[in-house]
Amino acid sequence: MGDPKFLRRTFERPKHPWEAARMEEERKLGDKYGLKNKRELWKAQSLLRGFRGQARELQTRRRAGEPQAEREVAGLLGRLARLGMLPAGSSSLDDVLALTIDDILSRRFEWLVFSQGMAPTAWSARKLIVHGHFSIGDHKVTRPGYLVPAEEEGTIAYAPGSPLHDEEHPIRVGLKAKREAAIEIPTPPADPGPVVGGGP
Repeated sequence: MGDPKFLRRTFERPKHPWEAARMEEERKLGDKYGLKNKRELWKAQSLLRGFRGQARELQTRRRAGEPQAEREVAGLLGRLARLGMLPAGSSSLDDVLALTIDDILSRRFEWLVFSQGMAPTAWSARKLIVHGHFSIGDHKVTRPGYLVPAEEEGTIAYAPGSPLHDEEHPIRVGLKAKREAAIEIPTPPADPGPVVGGGP
């Protein structure tokens, strides 16, 4: 049978769980990105801390002139570029230290589905993903929290076996009407301001 596996947590809980300001910020992020619970946010925060910690350590080792540090810097920057969190060709660890939690959460599958206009809200995108309505390339993906690499972002589509694959599906018709309505909204003219020296 073998030894049983004892799974370790992949995130850290806040040291002070009942801080009102932090709870409000967590609520806003959860509503914006369609997160199921705070654990998903804590996992993203732990991932961000890991990237930043690695960058700080590499900065120290690079200043000490360690040859291996340069290879690890290239590996870290390449990984973040592949994930779409840094621009391709980035060569500065300061870019890693400047990452925010939004840079992590905006790479989640559910947010990309919503931001590409394939679902009405991030919450509905999550539900549709879990029920198998979306694919990346040739593979159906049912994990809303999957961090989509930059090269796979353009292959997000409705799964071939999904009812949403039909362009006449009510959800897709509603999304199309919403996009067309947004395009047709006229831009209000700029206010010329008060007329100086005008007659009565």
